[in-house]
Amino acid sequence: MILQTERLLLREMTQEDFPALCRILQDEKAMYAYEHAFTDSEAHDWLDRQIARYRQDGFGLWAVVLKETGQMIGQCGITWQDALGIRVPEIGYLFERAFWHHGYATEAAQACRNYAFRILGMDRVYSIIRDTNFASQSVAKRNGMSVCGSLVKHYYGMDMPHLVFCISKQKEDF
Repeated sequence: MILQTERLLLREMTQEDFPALCRILQDEKAMYAYEHAFTDSEAHDWLDRQIARYRQDGFGLWAVVLKETGQMIGQCGITWQDALGIRVPEIGYLFERAFWHHGYATEAAQACRNYAFRILGMDRVYSIIRDTNFASQSVAKRNGMSVCGSLVKHYYGMDMPHLVFCISKQKEDF
């Protein structure tokens, strides 16, 4: 276990999490910001990339597990991303649709923000969110972030405008 909140545990994903991960990555509606659901191969690559990040960076996207049931309902964590011409720590989150609108993404994202500031010693964290993904933008705002820039990602043969949200560590808060 990496983190825990009132309702959630965040831990490193393992290969055994592949079926739960596929419930997210292979759901077209959950993946609307990516413009497609992932194939088995793409989902395996995603999982392998997170596991490699744990070894390389000491963090990545972690499994989000309901304390009450032990079920993996999503993923949330910190990854290095390119934004605004620099490499930045990004808090990202993806959840199974059945668990949307229960505050889990906000709860997990806030825990990751605190972990980045308190444990990793980062001074600033970001969330890079597609301009049409209003639900994720709301999570970023509830995480204390505000828009600090924009960029266009080229993915799956498309130009996708994104907003860059960020928050700086405030000594009195963290």
